[in-house]
Amino acid sequence: MLRISHLNFSYNGGPAVLKGIDLKVEEGQFMGILGPNGSGKSTLLRCITRSERVEAGRVFLRGKDINSIGRREMARMVAVVPQEELHEFQFTALEVASMGRYPHLGRFEFESPVHGRIVEKAMRSTGTWVLRHKQITSLSGGEKQRVVIARALAQEPSLLLLDEPTKNLDISHTLEILSSMERMNSKGDLTVVAVFHDLNLAARYCNRVVLLKEGRVRYDGAVDQVLNRKAILDVFGVNVGVRRGDPLRIEIL
Repeated sequence: MLRISHLNFSYNGGPAVLKGIDLKVEEGQFMGILGPNGSGKSTLLRCITRSERVEAGRVFLRGKDINSIGRREMARMVAVVPQEELHEFQFTALEVASMGRYPHLGRFEFESPVHGRIVEKAMRSTGTWVLRHKQITSLSGGEKQRVVIARALAQEPSLLLLDEPTKNLDISHTLEILSSMERMNSKGDLTVVAVFHDLNLAARYCNRVVLLKEGRVRYDGAVDQVLNRKAILDVFGVNVGVRRGDPLRIEIL
């Protein structure tokens, strides 16, 4: 699905933020990216989506260099949920979620009932259908974030990139949305790469985790192999207790 080869990046010629990143994401994986602040997590997602231009290295999506993929084709395959998104215009929540269908519309095509049903399904899965007639600017931070996630799901992407997707959500909506993504992932409909701050959420929902430290991949593998006391102490500098089970549970000592 996704291959990152020898990727390096720095901002405006400053210190390197990403250093020789090599990663492969197989179709159907739910991969979590974790690491301390400044380790390069969000920057890595921005490089994958071409929001930032890499200095060296290449990114391939289904075997194609992302620089050779057109914007509309890219949007049909990849959806992105950023940490925060500014909403300056008076769109309704339904209009924002419906924007996810634009990559699938022909040049002179208007939204059909089929597109409408896809948007409704995405909004219901994120608990935002009840907000559909409200102005996006009137919603709380958590409500806006759920609408943005609905828009991403309405794209029907093969690959979903999430940058701290539950940052503004309460625990109920966090579990509801991640569980919905987990179901789509388990059915093979969606490959997910998500930046997490919460180790326990990553342990619960991911089947693979990558730990970044100082712009490098420090650990990479299955949850129960990577999220252990030694690795967490190395990357985050904190002592934890790890309770094995399903899901694995991490507690700060």
